[in-house]
Amino acid sequence: MTDDADSCGCHGDTERAQHDPAYRRALWIVVVLNVGFGLFEIVGGFLAGSQALKADALDFLGDGSITFVGLLALAWTERARARVALVQGLFLAGLGVVVIGMAAWRALNAIPPEAELMGGIGIAALAVNVVAAWILSRFKEGDSNVRAVWLFSRNDALANVAVIVAAGLVYWTHSAWPDLVVAAAIALLFLHSATEIIKDARRELNEPAHVS
Repeated sequence: MTDDADSCGCHGDTERAQHDPAYRRALWIVVVLNVGFGLFEIVGGFLAGSQALKADALDFLGDGSITFVGLLALAWTERARARVALVQGLFLAGLGVVVIGMAAWRALNAIPPEAELMGGIGIAALAVNVVAAWILSRFKEGDSNVRAVWLFSRNDALANVAVIVAAGLVYWTHSAWPDLVVAAAIALLFLHSATEIIKDARRELNEPAHVS
């Protein structure tokens, strides 16, 4: 682990990513988990009146679609895969900006969400994301595209813990602010991961093409 790529755990392993059937199966499972629960959570977010749940649902749906693109990218060249990862990072950054804007708008009319429903959905979301992160954990040391998919699932699990804590604070304080703060925090997590993914993808795009 002497260079930057190795130290960040992003060293390319495109052969495994392109040809490992176990990795492709893992991606398909994660797509189903993310899209399925994202649709459920967006409904739950509106029913509970929770901005944090809505932000997390957008993250689920975004992860599902991005992971599906990552699945398609397995058959592409290394540079094409790096371009896909760059788009993934830009998408995540845009999602973070949208969530921050939504939280700011809701702050003007802050109504406490249904804490019990919010907490219950948050616990279910955490369970889904722990399963997804566990499925992907053995593949997290791949190239930027592999790392992007891993980071999405890991971040979701961290965000769900924050949603559960926020639900407890909403119940205790009868205030909407914990919900809004967590929504903003999820957005900042989006932006942090987007920066990592974009940096890794740009590094790979700037590397000389491998000659077979």
